[in-house]
Amino acid sequence: MTDAPTLPLAIGANEKPAGRQPIPPPRGHIVAGAPLRTLRRRTLPARWRITLWIILSTVITILAVGMIGRGIFLASVEQAANAEIEQEAAEFSRFASDAAGSGHSTAEAMLSEYLAHQSVHEDEVVIGTMEGGVVAIANGRTAATDPSTLSAVPGGEALVTTLLGETAASGATESPEAGPLRWGRLDFEAGDRSGAILIVQYTQEARAQVDAEFTTIAWVALVGILLSSGVAWLVAGQILAPVREVYRVARDIGEHDLSARVPVEGTDDIAAVATTFNQMLDRLEAVHATQQRFVDDAGHELRTPITIVRGQLELLSEEPEERAATLRLVSDELDRMSRIVTDLLVLARAEQPDFVRVANCEVSALTLDIEAKAQNLGDRRWQLMEVAEGVAPLDPQRVTQAVLQLAANAVQVTGQGDRILIGSRFEGEGAERRLRLWVRDSGPGVAAADAERIFERFARGDSSGVRRGSGLGLAIVRAITDGHGGSAWVDSVLGEGATFGIDLPAATDERQDAAAERSV
Repeated sequence: MTDAPTLPLAIGANEKPAGRQPIPPPRGHIVAGAPLRTLRRRTLPARWRITLWIILSTVITILAVGMIGRGIFLASVEQAANAEIEQEAAEFSRFASDAAGSGHSTAEAMLSEYLAHQSVHEDEVVIGTMEGGVVAIANGRTAATDPSTLSAVPGGEALVTTLLGETAASGATESPEAGPLRWGRLDFEAGDRSGAILIVQYTQEARAQVDAEFTTIAWVALVGILLSSGVAWLVAGQILAPVREVYRVARDIGEHDLSARVPVEGTDDIAAVATTFNQMLDRLEAVHATQQRFVDDAGHELRTPITIVRGQLELLSEEPEERAATLRLVSDELDRMSRIVTDLLVLARAEQPDFVRVANCEVSALTLDIEAKAQNLGDRRWQLMEVAEGVAPLDPQRVTQAVLQLAANAVQVTGQGDRILIGSRFEGEGAERRLRLWVRDSGPGVAAADAERIFERFARGDSSGVRRGSGLGLAIVRAITDGHGGSAWVDSVLGEGATFGIDLPAATDERQDAAAERSV
């Protein structure tokens, strides 16, 4: 068998019509009756909400740190006062032990000497008593040692009397005149007499100093909050800028223009939102283009048969023969409309990701099955010229549909008893291996000008009417091959017949090739 002179034309998966895009699989679906989640109504802009939440969290943090810090510093004031009391009591105990053999005439003299040499700070008072009476005072504010100066002690005689009468040896109290204070008392015996050293630490000034320092810190924190508010406002604006772009793009998208996209910068979460939004627009644009193309194609192709049917019905005669002829014509046109709608639905489904369902298929069995089905398309001399043997990944139903469409076209351009050849073969090896299925007719062939556009929708052959039909059959063949990642092609010289075929990828790895060699 010799090949006729050819005019090669291959239309592949990478040469899709403008605007045609694969539709990604849907991410989810809505179950009938399932409740839809609704967003809570918010009247405050997101930028304000972000800023206010940042300010609120900052204020709460500063307040918590300030309160804890103030408590720690006030506790350190109390601990310092306790340490002073313990130190003073220890010093008196050592002095009393050393003074036992020093020849002091009386305990009062010992107390007076001890307190006279004490250096107390401003918020400290040490009082020596014998038998409940005040002997000497070391007052950090007056440095007086005369018992008559008890009134100069912060809190006065009432405070001293109260502390001397306490059963506990130490404690904390608060005086209306002197404020909060801590005290300690060390009792001792001098012969048959009893005495005591009363140590008072006033903490009002230290506490006031802590409060003053934290007041200054509070003012600094307030300035910091104002600065952080400004920074939060600017940062929130930067974060929400892509969201505003999403809003702008969504607002500007019209019914017939879905080309606007959100600029994507970076790889953060906001960029991911913008990318997802753009992908959604891609899917919507693809679906819209498919729907629009379906509507345009249907309107373009169905207008003529509808016009014919309407005209025939308006002129419907009462004569039985003319009436029967009119009804036959109307029935033919309605059948043609049905075929057009079916083909358009197939092309619309070709945009879906599950249009082609690939599985390993035995090519020899598939070829024989196609040839057997083609026998029913017309009274022609069908000949099976080549049969490929092996396995290829393909959708057998869609491939059968494509090859039978090529066979049906061959029937249209040939007469009764004409020869139509069918064949399949593998070409190439390894990753370049492909499956070729073809149909050759002895019809008038395809002109060069027609061959360049024959696989487009509603494209037909030359005006002589040799190539008939809706112009969708070869478009379906191309859609099937595109779904497989292959190509559709035609080799023809006008007046010498034509060969239509499809090439499908059938790559194999080294293990499959070795197994095939062993089987041979």
